[in-house]
Amino acid sequence: MKKHGKKYVEASKNVDRNKLYDFKEAIKLVKSTSTTKFDSTIEVAFKLNVDTKKADQQLRGSLVLPQGTGKTQKVLVIAKGDAASAAKEAGADYVGDTDMIEKIEKENWFDFDVIVATPEMMPTLGKLGRILGPKGLMPNPKTGTVTMNTAKAVEDIKKGMIEYKTDTFGNIHSILGKSSFTEKALEENLVYIYNTIVKAKPQTIKGTFIENISISSTMGPGIKIDKNSFDN
Repeated sequence: MKKHGKKYVEASKNVDRNKLYDFKEAIKLVKSTSTTKFDSTIEVAFKLNVDTKKADQQLRGSLVLPQGTGKTQKVLVIAKGDAASAAKEAGADYVGDTDMIEKIEKENWFDFDVIVATPEMMPTLGKLGRILGPKGLMPNPKTGTVTMNTAKAVEDIKKGMIEYKTDTFGNIHSILGKSSFTEKALEENLVYIYNTIVKAKPQTIKGTFIENISISSTMGPGIKIDKNSFDN
């Protein structure tokens, strides 16, 4: 059984594990139970009533958090011509085509957080699937990272774009922000993520879609949220 430190144990005393908190109350509580000396990350987890063995019930997409993530993402764009020029103007950290692909393959170079690629570059980039796939770095049309509009992709990522997808158990985990964020900023991000997931409900799902929601800070206790509080 996992043993927690003194700070975690003390913080946990303030959380009723059997209670479903109003989301605004949960935000206030997650900030107060953040015990790290650094600016910890606040995360949210959704347990969904989906069968991930069925392709139409595997949720995957991207969204731009209205208040950002609190982290600056380094963006690599794999493109040629106008798409490459547009990416540079939009503020991409690195732009190239086969030269960048070779750099990753030969130098094991990973000084970036997200890759954006144009469709024409995907066959060449796809050869690095065994390297990029396990790291979650392979671009995907569903998340907006395979596109001809490289400028918009770069701008969205810099603003606070995050990707989300269901894991094997039907859970979606997402960054919500940092503990230094105001309660209002975290609330805005949480409501936006919640609404995005609600709209992504597969048509084949009958009855309850979101089974439960919880938030936590880095090394902090989980706090369960009453999903009905979003309707108030």
